[in-house]
Amino acid sequence: MRCERFGAHVDCGVVLSGKKFHRRVDLDGWNADVAALIGAAYAAAPAVDEIDLWATVPVGTGYGTVVSGDFAKPSSANVFSITVPRTLRDGVRSRLRDGRGVFWDPAFRASVAKGSDG
Repeated sequence: MRCERFGAHVDCGVVLSGKKFHRRVDLDGWNADVAALIGAAYAAAPAVDEIDLWATVPVGTGYGTVVSGDFAKPSSANVFSITVPRTLRDGVRSRLRDGRGVFWDPAFRASVAKGSDG
């Protein structure tokens, strides 16, 4: 977890890999894991104003592609994200179920829905 402060506001981010899961995961399992991670983050830092959680997957850049600096090409893509303000942390499970304020890359979601090893 990485946290940033802007004045009195503290925002923390958790990044997950969308590849090579430790076990097979379906939508229910993914949502349970995400909710548990957000809950653990708030338990570890209860005064944090917001937890952002996202998952990334690597993208092929090709040999010799610049991946840092002013001319960098992205080497990963976001495939899932959710922002959970402290005031709404108790509703994270219902948001995950109904998709309210949750970003899913369609192909990643379809893969997880079928059950995926990442």
